[in-house]
Amino acid sequence: MITLSVVDQSPVPHGSTATEALRATVALARTVERLGYRRYWLAEHHNTASLAGTAPEVLTAHVASRTTTIRVGAGGVLLPYYRPLKVAESFRVLHALFPDRIDLGLGRAAGADEAAAEALRSQPEALTDKEYPARVAEVVELLHGHPDDDHGAGEVRALPEAPGAPEVWVLSSSSYGAGLAAGLGLRFCFAHFVTPAFGAQTVAGYRRRFRPSPQCPHPVAALGVSVICADTDAEAERLAISQDVWRLRPEGAGRGPLLPVEDAEAQPVSRMERTQLAQDRPKRVVGAPDRVHAALLALAADHETDELVVLTVCHDPGARQRSYELLADAFALTQRTAPAGAGDGLPG
Repeated sequence: MITLSVVDQSPVPHGSTATEALRATVALARTVERLGYRRYWLAEHHNTASLAGTAPEVLTAHVASRTTTIRVGAGGVLLPYYRPLKVAESFRVLHALFPDRIDLGLGRAAGADEAAAEALRSQPEALTDKEYPARVAEVVELLHGHPDDDHGAGEVRALPEAPGAPEVWVLSSSSYGAGLAAGLGLRFCFAHFVTPAFGAQTVAGYRRRFRPSPQCPHPVAALGVSVICADTDAEAERLAISQDVWRLRPEGAGRGPLLPVEDAEAQPVSRMERTQLAQDRPKRVVGAPDRVHAALLALAADHETDELVVLTVCHDPGARQRSYELLADAFALTQRTAPAGAGDGLPG
């Protein structure tokens, strides 16, 4: 049985504001919780007017406070920019506020143009393959300290102490990330929407090389998939045009808000850009519910996973919400779980 989850980049439509985009993120989280989605992840991007999610730990707190049962977390924190202790403490606070609902996804993609990456980077070697595994291991070690441990004078702990810890995931589109997750005994999410090629082999390699750990005794793999679902194939293809044009722009400050479909259709597209778009299309599943359902089942089977983390980016927030509603119906999520309510503030 397939489980559906969400990763949200908080896209900013043209003519809207970042504040409205963040409100749409909260509204979508409440909707998908009611529909039966399992988790809701907030992404991290910098120096782009098209995506409002720059601080996933802040958004995690807000979204978790406005929902009641769905797991919420970062998809993911770009660890090369931060010290492990700060990340671990932020997510221990979240875990204390929302026990057994918090996920910490860790990634090493730039998530920014070079200017922003340089401004964020704490050390020149922070993005290297040599440095990153040690940072991930340190975050895990800090998160899984226990209140009854004997701590020596001067030993650093991630506080506050509370039973349990957030679920830790490694998010990656490469065999490097899969190998890291396997070696540390962590959950793994393959970013199909970034690099779909060799995904099945990458996930299989993760399972084959997995070393059990106290926090994850068995391999757990999910697949991040870009999806636009609409009532008809034609409408879904039409909605995808906004993202097509958006993806042609350079990442970072030059990538503006998502254009309405009508404006995107009017944009000139060169022959080379059309080729690029054709090459990018395998990164997305676009269509009516039956078509999308079949494609997602095939992807899940190919990657031997039962959890899909769905990313939907289009100009109209209503169409984005409708896409998730149609997916929930196609996979009969609401028949599996009772509708969940939504809280109005921090528990306490």
